[in-house]
Amino acid sequence: MAKRGIILMNLGSPDSTEVKDVRRYLNEFLMDGKVIDMPFLLRTLLVRGFIVPLRAPKSAEAYRSIWWPNGSPLIVLTEQLQQAIQPEFDEPVEIAMRYGNPTPQAAYENLLKKVPGLEEVILFPLYPHYAMSSYETAVEYMKEVHKKHNYAFKLTTIKPFYNNPDYIQALSESIRPYVAGNSYDKILFSYHGIPERHVQKTDMTGAHCLKVNDCCNVPSQAHTTCYRHQTMQTTKLTADRLNLPKEKVEQTFQSRLGRDQWLLPYTAQRLLELPKEGVKKLLVVCPAFVSDCLETLEEIAMQGKESFIEAGGEELTLIPCLNVDPLWVNAAVKWLKEYAEAGSKEMILA
Repeated sequence: MAKRGIILMNLGSPDSTEVKDVRRYLNEFLMDGKVIDMPFLLRTLLVRGFIVPLRAPKSAEAYRSIWWPNGSPLIVLTEQLQQAIQPEFDEPVEIAMRYGNPTPQAAYENLLKKVPGLEEVILFPLYPHYAMSSYETAVEYMKEVHKKHNYAFKLTTIKPFYNNPDYIQALSESIRPYVAGNSYDKILFSYHGIPERHVQKTDMTGAHCLKVNDCCNVPSQAHTTCYRHQTMQTTKLTADRLNLPKEKVEQTFQSRLGRDQWLLPYTAQRLLELPKEGVKKLLVVCPAFVSDCLETLEEIAMQGKESFIEAGGEELTLIPCLNVDPLWVNAAVKWLKEYAEAGSKEMILA
């Protein structure tokens, strides 16, 4: 039996709500060339000279509005997922963050201490969809740290699970109580936004994404790494499973940064427009995240709700992320066990 360890990897969070910690976190996050993909010197000037100095105090205030007594919601919820999964395995389960703490190196070192002669680490990036600024950068960073420290163990990675039946079931059942009784006007599937150029950069064909008419619905190898296609599939599969009326379902993209063209439509804009279209009771679900975080708890449940109400809406209800939902925990355990039993061959969960 192979000597294994498991790492659950999430985005990350500042160590505290102090401006200095938020500034450090934002610098690490925004200096990632897969997040802001421009030449290093220009990125440095933009991030450290303009964005972070202006954004850090505001972000610190936003984090304070959602911070829990025991820490960052994203970190706490990832730890809770770790604790829910660990009893199902003899192998130790660690967590790592792409930005901030705990670092990938810390996770690797903890596994080495717990498993003498460690032969393999199974990495589970907690991102349902492929994007260069989320899944790709997380996996590449874990590989970079692995290579830098010349670790002898093998590193294998679970693929995005945007269309996996177990994931769709868990997501759908987490939504079902909110749509029961049809007492809502619309449900918004709000995904984290990315620049359109990121979609084209990850198009392995170089000729499909945002170039072919109705590209996300035309079969292509490009869909393997196309964030837009994968989010649309999650929305469709979930809506179909719940038998949601098509006129009550809409998909948008949130968290835009800068003036570049990002994936449309923008969540913030639609929250202002929907009340004028007769939508008074709105549900919002954020399937790009498996753990509630700043983008759900503050951007949607606070800022988004305020905008919607001021525009004439009456109710905005944020449907929580999967967090430690039993069906989600069961799905994660199932995939990890299948992955280990398959001899650690990378496979797409579909």
